[in-house]
Amino acid sequence: MSQLKLRGSRIAVLLGGNSAEREVSLNSGRTVIEALQSLGVEVIAVDPSESGWAARLDGVSAAFIILHGPGGEDGSMQGLLQTMGIPYTGSGVLGSALAMDKSRSKQLWQGIDLPTAGFVTLDKDADWQGVIDRFGKVFVKPGCEGSSIGMSTAASASALRESFELASQYAGVVLAEKFIDGPEYTVAILGDKALPSIRLETDNEFYDYQAKYISNDTRYHCPSGLTADEEAEIAALSLRAFRSLGCAVWGRVDLMRDASGRFWVLEVNTVPGMTSHSLVPMAAAAAGMTIPELVQRIVELSLRGGQ
Repeated sequence: MSQLKLRGSRIAVLLGGNSAEREVSLNSGRTVIEALQSLGVEVIAVDPSESGWAARLDGVSAAFIILHGPGGEDGSMQGLLQTMGIPYTGSGVLGSALAMDKSRSKQLWQGIDLPTAGFVTLDKDADWQGVIDRFGKVFVKPGCEGSSIGMSTAASASALRESFELASQYAGVVLAEKFIDGPEYTVAILGDKALPSIRLETDNEFYDYQAKYISNDTRYHCPSGLTADEEAEIAALSLRAFRSLGCAVWGRVDLMRDASGRFWVLEVNTVPGMTSHSLVPMAAAAAGMTIPELVQRIVELSLRGGQ
């Protein structure tokens, strides 16, 4: 679908929703709406948290999903739109569901020998000291949330229990994942290509919600400072992680690098943020793309099957 064909089409932008990432989604949605309007598209903003929202999809050409977290990024919205016969952006039902479930995506990666940090799932009867003895310091995170919501670190049994209580307020099982001490990178995927990597630098202990969306002190390095060979390595690893989950069209792969120089995959995001602080637009800009061009490309790829 060219820009000419996009012009005059009617696209529903699904934004907001009921997840803990609602505010981020609303901000992302505003970016997408402005980009589509600049392309001559008739845009309908649809918030699934409002009653009667599905009826507003009648007659649309496609739906641009910019819902973050459960209810929009986990396959449920994708399944509904598929049943309704409405084309939508991004990954399908399986890829969305797998990527949203951190424990199952990591189990899959372990099965194909893709480097991802060791982890266990926690419940209220967990052996807190045993987990610390096994891994040392750990990241504790909800299994089905994004934006680092509910995430913290723990280096003792008592701190691990407290972190579990925090994370268990959110969706999915709770994971305790071996702490990797090193820089964090992110790689945006668009179609069958990886965009330039970004290295994230924050004064916080890790790249948490505050560093992602609030702080003006977070540093983003793009180019990330990797050599050409290292850039090729992180791109190939990110594409492999993305494809292994059945993801398509666009997304973002988050990684860390340890002191030995090895990259470790953290997670895949199938509906990344599109706010002023977001990373996919930053990587696209490094590749010479404006936000409207990025949004147009996402729609084009989605309507022709992801490649």
